[in-house]
Amino acid sequence: MKIKTAVATLSILSVLSFGAFAADSINAQQAQNREAIGSVSVSAIGSSPMDMHEMLNKKAEQQGASAYQITEARSGSHWHATAELYK
Repeated sequence: MKIKTAVATLSILSVLSFGAFAADSINAQQAQNREAIGSVSVSAIGSSPMDMHEMLNKKAEQQGASAYQITEARSGSHWHATAELYK
């Protein structure tokens, strides 16, 4: 019985901890009500737009942001994106 309880508890905690650290991509209107805490940039060669969002999300999380707004994006074989970070 203790093992089942421990497994259930760990499962719930892993779901909660994943949600607690994910940064959301927001639009300009949503950003108006938030406190800016800096910006980040990412670049890559030959990857997808989903990779760009994933890289921005990871950098936002590392900076302690709960959300980010993409302020610049260039595409092509070598793409670049910049995002403003918010609490």
